[in-house]
Amino acid sequence: MAHKRGKNYQDAVKNVDAEKLYTIEEAVDLVKKIDFAKFDATIEIAMKLNVDTKQADQQLRGAVVLPNGTGKDQTVIVFAKGDKAKDAEAAGADFVGDDLVAKIQDGWLDFDVAIATPDMMAQVGRLGRVLGPKA
Repeated sequence: MAHKRGKNYQDAVKNVDAEKLYTIEEAVDLVKKIDFAKFDATIEIAMKLNVDTKQADQQLRGAVVLPNGTGKDQTVIVFAKGDKAKDAEAAGADFVGDDLVAKIQDGWLDFDVAIATPDMMAQVGRLGRVLGPKA
């Protein structure tokens, strides 16, 4: 029994040449052209890289920064005092101060990024056991 496909699908398939190898640019343009979903669709890419992962110099790791981010705002805390604390607040840090060390030792971990000024590193160093596993 053959599967019956919808009209939108059939129209989309007419625009794709199964024998042709498309460049990434052509493929993205084609996907945008034939998209008929009523939601933001996802594109999945699989690549054969021909690397031997057992070789240390051929291991592949990386990170990609998405152009529009993840949609989640990051909470930034800055360990600083004096003028540097004022600079951090002006730069847009969510929490600033030298009292944050005690707050974190009490179990507060509701932030994504922590930054410390060099003069605060002695106190922040004590948080190694608390902050270490999170990073």
